[in-house]
Amino acid sequence: MSNAGLQRYYADLHIHIGRTERGEPVKISGSRNLTFAQIASEASDRKGIELIGIIDCHSPGVQYDIHQSLDRGDMVELEEGGITYGRTTILLGSEIEIREPGMGPAHLLVYFPHLKVMEEFTGWLSKRMKNVGLSSQRLHAPARTLQEEVAARGGMLIPAHIFTPHKSIYGSAAPRMEDVLDLSLIRAVELGLSADSEMAGYLSELDPFTILTNSDAHSLGKIGREYNELALSKPNYFEFEKALNRQDGRAVTANYGLNPRLGKYHRTYCSGCQSILDEQNIAVQRCSYCGSTKLTKGVLDRIRSIADREVPEVPAHRPPYKYQIPLEFIPGLGPAKLTALLEAFGTEMNILHRVSAEELASVVGPELSAAIVDAREGRTQLTAGGGGTYGKVRKP
Repeated sequence: MSNAGLQRYYADLHIHIGRTERGEPVKISGSRNLTFAQIASEASDRKGIELIGIIDCHSPGVQYDIHQSLDRGDMVELEEGGITYGRTTILLGSEIEIREPGMGPAHLLVYFPHLKVMEEFTGWLSKRMKNVGLSSQRLHAPARTLQEEVAARGGMLIPAHIFTPHKSIYGSAAPRMEDVLDLSLIRAVELGLSADSEMAGYLSELDPFTILTNSDAHSLGKIGREYNELALSKPNYFEFEKALNRQDGRAVTANYGLNPRLGKYHRTYCSGCQSILDEQNIAVQRCSYCGSTKLTKGVLDRIRSIADREVPEVPAHRPPYKYQIPLEFIPGLGPAKLTALLEAFGTEMNILHRVSAEELASVVGPELSAAIVDAREGRTQLTAGGGGTYGKVRKP
């Protein structure tokens, strides 16, 4: 279909809240300044991201903060779904932990169009969750029951960071998503920081699904470390839903993410000798360096072990996956120089996508300008991450 009249927007749909405005904990491992209002400000004013998903909006304390922002007139709820602040629209989401009998835990993302619907969902969760005020809590109900509840309320469900070794569908729950969930009630899948769409191509089960790449941010600075480019008429819930369904020309047109080698769980890690096993053909049951069996299987190695293809196949509908190094990963680009770039060019999205090498050099010099352009175009040299430690960008 024609995409006439559509525009391109950047979207990061997985951002945590650390505390409420009153200091109540939500995501224990999240930064204290990750409040609803500060996330909105960071996304709009510093990052330049037009669509974000805040995925702890089931918390009553967060809902109180949202009402306060709406009552003050700082934000406006859209009839088309979402809440606007500045140039950014916020989608109301929740991350929920499931655990089916005989399986490991997995995290799922849920989104609803309006605050009233999210509040009603909180009432349902509160009877099936020990502490509905906290993030990523265990749901004491079958996963398919959750899917049905979400669908009945007009929501969307998306499995989170599907390959991560801890608390994900493929990483810890099951070798096939259909063993855990009703595939007909899944709107998209989120890859996570240690995988890309080619790696997803090893599993034919994923072929029908739109892929998202999101930050899973636990601090303001991590917002936008992975993100998506969307073709929409406007940034709102129902347009986003159409993009996931690849409907009326709406679509995810690009995934921007870390090269999987930079992810914390890309390769298998030995806790016996603290080694990352980064060879092509590793012994997956025992460390090739010290012989220990204390291994955390990396994403790539897990995918290979459950793959139903020997060679990955990427469906034609899947957009390009573009390796994007976050600005904070670039050696030599410290806070002072990043601030200078922001003062000159407005937002991180401008710096990453729109500003020429010559303009960048006029602020930070030719060497850093070249490093930013190399990061933008996927030309940086990397060392692999594993065992909870990020990979690194090598200095030239």
